[in-house]
Amino acid sequence: MYKLTTRSKRAERQYYDVLNSREGISERLEKLMKDPRRELDAHKLKGKLEGKWSCSLGGDIRLLYEIDDVNKEIIVVAAGSHKKVYG
Repeated sequence: MYKLTTRSKRAERQYYDVLNSREGISERLEKLMKDPRRELDAHKLKGKLEGKWSCSLGGDIRLLYEIDDVNKEIIVVAAGSHKKVYG
């Protein structure tokens, strides 16, 4: 099982805003922590975001993250609407 973490105050704030915005988000994150590469339509990103992953937390809510297999961490880079995360 992976743990969720952030490396910036901005990402931490976005993460908690999303976590508290809708019901069911915490349950979806539990699934992601079990398998960050296969759950919630997770996919690798390309271009300027290469090396990062993205998944859907429902509706237009996205989580942008990196995976650290050595420390079993999902490092949240950004969270929020599609426009907020990618725009």
